[in-house]
Amino acid sequence: MTTVKGELIVKKQSLYNPKFILVCLGSLFFSASYNMLIPELPAYLSDMGGARYIGLIIALFTLTAGLSRPFSGKLTDTIGRKPVMLFGALVCVVCGSLYPVLTTVYGFLLLRLFHGFSTGFTPTAASTFVSDVVPPNRLGEAMGIQGIAFSTGLALGPALGSLIKLHFSYEVLFYSSSVMAFLASLLILNLGETLTVKQNFSPKLLRISKEDIVAKEAFPATIITFLAYIAFGVILTLIPDWTEIIGFSNKGVFFIVFTLTSLLVRVVAGKLSDKYGRTGVILIGLLFLCIGLMVIGGITTTSGFLTGAGIYGLGMGIVSPGINAWTIDLSLPGQKGKAIATMFIALEAGIGLGALLSGWYYNEMPNRIPISLFVCAGLAFLGILYLLLRMKKTRL
Repeated sequence: MTTVKGELIVKKQSLYNPKFILVCLGSLFFSASYNMLIPELPAYLSDMGGARYIGLIIALFTLTAGLSRPFSGKLTDTIGRKPVMLFGALVCVVCGSLYPVLTTVYGFLLLRLFHGFSTGFTPTAASTFVSDVVPPNRLGEAMGIQGIAFSTGLALGPALGSLIKLHFSYEVLFYSSSVMAFLASLLILNLGETLTVKQNFSPKLLRISKEDIVAKEAFPATIITFLAYIAFGVILTLIPDWTEIIGFSNKGVFFIVFTLTSLLVRVVAGKLSDKYGRTGVILIGLLFLCIGLMVIGGITTTSGFLTGAGIYGLGMGIVSPGINAWTIDLSLPGQKGKAIATMFIALEAGIGLGALLSGWYYNEMPNRIPISLFVCAGLAFLGILYLLLRMKKTRL
């Protein structure tokens, strides 16, 4: 083992080591915690009289997640990976307990704003942690496996959340979310720190300069992330209603199919990106995204809806580990957290913008949902064109 500016570089180590397994399990419970609320929040907000604010459910969440990324990236590279992961998980514990208390529209929206800090912190540090504890030549594969864990929470969360709401109440749903986050916190507490040269936390570390906000070297991965994840913001906002319109009572069915197909390809896609390069694999994933979005919006039958969800899941399963590993590849020594944070800023910006604009445009008019999905397919196609131009330039 060697260190480069405080980062642990693993040269000879099994991919499936205890630290990697624990962080993957923590990612599963963490993502399940906040995603189990997603299918039921639009109806919950409408019941409070806030139907016109549905687009803000995701947008406010991603706003604070995006704004907190420069802080989480800097803190990940200075005070350590573990405390940053733990802070994000504890935010979920607190927020799940407060939803039943803040029962006004504006109280709900304020809580969504605060809840976003969770994903602003934990995923940044978790991805950086993974890159510390796995062999560099298997980074894409490792990101694929961690993505499986995270996506399993993404799938089980909405399905479990809808089931809890159907048989119990919103209050039980919110407290269940807190329990999931608490389990994630326990797993994170059992992790050892991988940053070898650390600083003690001080308020001065929260001072962010222009240099701390973005890692310019990670811009290529950042552009693709933004274009790909606008669609995900639209999916999170409109698919619960589209699911009911198509004819399903469980609003989590889309996320089950989407995540299962995503899980099928993540490890293989990660391995292929390790062997053949990131950009070619990501390009294939973007093509699947385009097709999936067109099918979801264009074929309004239950079978067409599920087929589109599956194709979209394949696309995300291919794109996600490739982008994560590519971001690490592009990062400077000692600044992996900063690069990951920059990529996640683009991710949150894409999700937030997609959620906000689609919620505003939708306005409870079902015929506008397919149009929103087709626009997202066009944006993913722009990502394909960008990668093709970049690949052409690198050959010249």
